[in-house]
This record gives sequence, C-alpha cells and structure tokens, in this order.
Amino acid sequence: MNPGLADWVAAQAQARAIVSQMTVEEKAKITVGVTPGNRCSGLTGSAPRLGFPGLCTTGAGNGIRQADFVNGWPAGIHIGASFNRHLTYQRGVFMGKEAKKKGSNALGGPVMGPLGRMALHGRNWEGFSNDPYLAGQLSALTVQGIQSSGVMSISKHFVGYEQQTYRLPSTNGTGANATLVRASISANIDDRTMHELYLWPFADAVRAGTACIMCSYNRLNNSYGCQNSKTLNGLLKTELGFPGWVVTDWGAQDAGVASALAGLDMAMPDSDDYWGQNGTLLTEAVKNGSVPETRLDDMVMRIITPWYLLGQDRGYPSPDAGLPSDFTARRALVDARDLASKSIVLQSAIEGQVLVKNVNSALPLNKPRMLSIFGYDAPAPNVMNVPVPTSPGDTSLFSNPWTSGFLGVELSTFYPIIFGGSPGFELPSIAKLGTLVTGGGSGATAPSYISSPFDAISQQAYEDNTAIFYDFNSTDPAVDSSSDACLVFINAWATEGMDRPELRAADDYSDSIVKNVASKCNNTIVTIHNAGIRLVDQWIDHPNITAVIFAHLPGQDSGRAIASVLYGKVSPSGRLPYTVAKNESHYGALYAPFNATDAAMFAKFPQGNFAEGVHVDYRAFDKHAIEPRFAFGFGLSYTTFDYSGLSVALAPGNHSLLPPKKPVVPGGNPALYDTVARVSATVANTGAVDAAEVAQLYVGIPGADTPVRQLRGFEKKTIAAGERTRVGFELGRKDLSVWDVGAQEWVLRRGEYRVYVGRNSRDLPLEGTLTL
Repeated sequence: MNPGLADWVAAQAQARAIVSQMTVEEKAKITVGVTPGNRCSGLTGSAPRLGFPGLCTTGAGNGIRQADFVNGWPAGIHIGASFNRHLTYQRGVFMGKEAKKKGSNALGGPVMGPLGRMALHGRNWEGFSNDPYLAGQLSALTVQGIQSSGVMSISKHFVGYEQQTYRLPSTNGTGANATLVRASISANIDDRTMHELYLWPFADAVRAGTACIMCSYNRLNNSYGCQNSKTLNGLLKTELGFPGWVVTDWGAQDAGVASALAGLDMAMPDSDDYWGQNGTLLTEAVKNGSVPETRLDDMVMRIITPWYLLGQDRGYPSPDAGLPSDFTARRALVDARDLASKSIVLQSAIEGQVLVKNVNSALPLNKPRMLSIFGYDAPAPNVMNVPVPTSPGDTSLFSNPWTSGFLGVELSTFYPIIFGGSPGFELPSIAKLGTLVTGGGSGATAPSYISSPFDAISQQAYEDNTAIFYDFNSTDPAVDSSSDACLVFINAWATEGMDRPELRAADDYSDSIVKNVASKCNNTIVTIHNAGIRLVDQWIDHPNITAVIFAHLPGQDSGRAIASVLYGKVSPSGRLPYTVAKNESHYGALYAPFNATDAAMFAKFPQGNFAEGVHVDYRAFDKHAIEPRFAFGFGLSYTTFDYSGLSVALAPGNHSLLPPKKPVVPGGNPALYDTVARVSATVANTGAVDAAEVAQLYVGIPGADTPVRQLRGFEKKTIAAGERTRVGFELGRKDLSVWDVGAQEWVLRRGEYRVYVGRNSRDLPLEGTLTL
C-alpha cells in the first residue's frame, strides 16, 4: 500500500472524531509509551473508553525480534547488496505479515540512518547502503511492503546518526538529580549536505507513506534529535509533509515541554522524568499553557491516524497471543511464518552475496574429489559456549539459545554495553563462535533455524561423492594435499552500542587463517560474512587466493545461499553497496568516529563536524582521485555482459530551474518527482551462463561543487546466455537538482550533465550528455 494524500485525509477525519471525545488526561496518556508485560518492544498509551487499545511496537529492521516462529531475514546491508527492487518489496511484505500475526502494530524498520558516513560505525549493517539514492529506493519499497500487510513502518533513525561512540549522554545520578558529564555527539551538518545526503532517503520513505519516524539519540547542530524543531517541525513535518507520528528511540527524550513543542509525538518508554507516568506532567504543561492543547491534539491525531489508515481499527491480533511474556507458553502459539516466504528468504540471502575475485574460473565448483574447509565461520553457532552476561532486566529469554548470546544478540535489552558499560566478552570472541548471520543489538532477529555453510556444503558433498577435510579451530591448519580447493570462512562482526575497532579482524585472527591456508593450498577460496566494510589488503593479491566472496549477513539460509553460489546453481549477482578501500587511510576523516578525547575542549559537548559535505563513500574517492580496492556497485558474475546503444533524451514538460509550486504532499513538493529525462541502454549476456546483471546509471551535475558522479538509477535484469535486453531509467527533477541554500529549493542547473551507464561507479562504458 502506498497511501496517497486522500487516504491520509480520510484517516485523519476518523482520528479527529475520536480525539475530540478525549479528555486532556486521556490524550496525554497516549503520547507516553510503556515497557509492556509482553514481548512488544514498547506499548503506546491507550484510551479503552473510546476503543483505542494502544499500539504494540517491535523491532527490528530485519524482522521480528524477541520471538520464535519467525524468519531470520537477511540484514539491510545484505538487501542493499542485492540491488533487487522486487526482493526488497517482497521481504517487506512478509516481514509485515509476520508482525501482524504476532500482534505488532508497528515494525521498527527500515533503517536509513546511519547512512554509513563513518566506515567503523557499528550499525551500518542495519541500513541498505552508503548511497542516499540506493538507500532511499530500497527504504521506500520496504515501507510499501510492510504497510501492504497492514502494519505500520517505523523508519529510523532521524537523522545524522552516524556513530555509536558518544551516542548517549553520560550523567551522574538519575532523573531530576542527574548532572551532565558528557552530552551526546552533535552531528553538525550544513543545509545542503542534509538535503542531498542524510534527508534524501527519509524523503523517499515519507513519500512511500511511512506511518512513523523514529528520531535519534544524537544531537543535531547541538540540539538533541528528538527535540530539534528545525528537523522535526521544519524539515520533516513541513518541507516533507510527513503526516504520521514521531517516536523517540528508546530513552532518547531529553526534555519535556521543549520536545513537545519541537515536534515529538511519542516518548518511548516510560517518560517519568519529562512527560510523566501516563502523561501526568504533559497534562500539567497543557493545563498551565506551556504546551497548547492544539499541539497535544496534533500529537494524538498523528499517532491514531495510521491505525485507521492501515485498517487496524477493524480487528487486529493481540500481542498477548503472539508475543506473550512467558517464553514457554508461546511455543504453542502463533506461527507467523508464511510458507510463501521461504523462497524470498533464500533468494534474498543468495542475491546479497558479492563475488569480488575469481581467478581462472576457480568458481563455480564442479564435483570436486576433495574439499578442505577451514575457519570458525563455517559451522553453526556454538551457542552452548556463549557466556550469558548479567542482565539489567528480564532474563527469561535466556532459556532460548537463539535469542541469547550469539544469534539473537539481544544487546539492546540485555547487554550492559548499551547502558554505558562494557560487553561481557570481546568482539573477536563473539565473532569466532560460528557462522555470522546477523549483527548485534536491536536490529538482530532470532532465526527459526540456521543453515550453516558447512552443513550445506556437506549435503552437496554427499550428492557429489566429495570427501571433506575440515578444521574450524586452528589458525594454522594442516592442508590435505589431495584437496581440489580449500574453502576458508571468516567474518567481521558489528553491533549496536559500540563502533567497530577496525575494518579487519580485531585481533588479526581471521587474516592469519587466510594467509596460513593460502601458503599451503594453491586454490584457496575465501568467504567473509561481514557486517559492513571489510578490508582485505593483507592477502587479496596472494596468488593462491583464487576467489573471494563478501557474503554479508544472509540470515537463516546462510549455508544454502553460499552453497548455491559456490556450486554455480546460480550466478552471483550481488553488488557492493559501499566502497572497499585498499587501506584505512583512504577513508581519511570518514574512517573513525569522533572521540572527545581527541579534543579536550569538546570533552563535555562532543562535536562531529561533517566538513566533507556531500563527498561521502565513492563521492570522496572520486573527488580525491583515490583508486578503491573494489568500487561501489562492483561485483563479478559467472558470465560477461556488454553495454551498448545509450540513449539520453529530455522528456516533454517544464524544465524551469525552480520546480513549479504545488501543494506539499507526503514526500514534499510532488513536482520534484516529475520526469525530466529518460535514459536507456542495451545489455547483452556475452557468456555461456544465464545470469542477472545490475545496470547502473550515474549522473554528473554541472558545477565544481558537485560530486563527479552520483547514482541515479539501477535495474537488475536476468538475461539468458547469448541474449540481450533493453534497460530504461527515468530521471526526475530532484535527481538532477542541487539544494540551493539561498533559494531553499531544489534547483536545476543550466549546462551539460554527464550521463553514465555501466557495471559500477568506476566501470561505466557508456557515456552521454544531457543539456538543460
């Protein structure tokens, strides 16, 4: 469902009718979420007298957390690597169906903040890409998919949430007696950069109809994100015309009256210090005139409107049945998995894997006589050896190995790192527990099962009569000389609550395994399950390393997915949704997050200055003429593709520099999405294998202050061997515009636009021009 303005207006009328009957106390209560007795992440206030039961919200961006009988979906970064619009939408549909069956009114996703500015950010894996266009397109499809199932989408985290270090303030004491030790990091973003990068994917989500936006922990230009009137009232609710509700990230409210006036609609959870238990302090603020009652009405209207918009008022499953607090009781209840989702889960897992090296057609494997398998990431997770840290809250879920310790990694609920302490064990120890299918924190889900690489390869070995030698523990294993190939499985873990220590293995453990195996085996094939960028400079050029796969975070079908690619059941079609550098220094200031110890003057109020402006990821590499190890959009196939026949043409219509003035709808001025130009090209499969290709369109906007090129289109097509197909792209007004700070408008520029079509941001065989 992609609700239009008329749908919102009709739902608003229904919400207005019920809100008009509420007392101030009832209205204030609805705006304050609580920690529920069931396994909802949070529960909004309710108005039982008038039939509004409140809303159950759940994470995560990759499915339902804190529950069983649900699918463990591939992570956002994995879907970004698929570059597949259809799979992205279908994933959203089935995640929404699972949420509804469990009784969740609102699902915590998609994630478009962080955008991936900092290479070491611990939550980059939850989002789709470092590119705002790709992130925006896939976020919009996810919103539409989730809401097509009658579930609200909570798009997050708004905005500038680009590091975990200092994401939370530090205080001495609690409540009214607390004194500030250190504020949250301030993301200091100029107006143009905000619009062209960080706001861009949120605009797409709002245009797609998202019901809810979650504001972030960080400060923005020194005002906390959940009480920042410029971003909430100005950018989101006015410029983008967002009609839904704004909810805090959990515990991200930092003021009472100020946050209400700035545009916050819902505090999660338990706003005792600011709006009071059941909204008592907010009620007082309304009655004494500090907060206009019209503002309170607006808050409640925004919360209840999507309840009508998505038909949740017409009967909805109870979370007490789908997400009860007692773990053992819910084993017999509500299986939320849809049989039709199985193929989408697997295909999504397959298509997010990116082949980046394949020398002399080392892959696919063809009934090898002997395989040797190495690395801690090959087997299923050994959850029995996971230490259970002290829980700051309910420990009942620890009876379920899939939601404790390694797999579900419910760090946001259980692990003290989220609350300012330190983790129960070191990052490398977690990574080495077994194959990595998800990252850590509130974005993690609890898979119904785990298909490990070793299990899937063993099944194929049975069918092929292949012998297997394996060693998962040694960093310098023996290699059987009879091996046709040596498969090495390593990973790179990341989590909410901490930024990554570096872009390789934190203790050099993984790289040692790879190098030691390669020194003894002349056909070494490396698979990395990576929660973000992973550097490979220590061994990528080793002559015995013949193939490398960035396998990302594939969810529960990890083993089936990698076996499908290794054995050529499908040709790999994933593409990198970020840039891999040759070494850390090439990321420059965008490598490590700001740390206040680097500047004593900012120790209490840490400042993150986004001085690079719009030049992030491949834009920065292009600006500084740095050759990447693997370019944004790069990925190999088992076949080859040729590009020809570029066509670039202006579309009929208004090509004025400023967009025509039209009434704002969700997403902003609708004129920004008018088609200005059309581009097409022919892609031919010139090899012997049927395969999918991702044709990518980049645009160079005139001016010395713009990136060399920016992604403005992508199309994934399966093409039979020897066949060709035509791919087409439409360029909207916004795609070709820059944000003019003086005019406060998206403005087209007169001059010659460069138009590129090809395989990735550095391999673009077709080039043309468009003159405006």
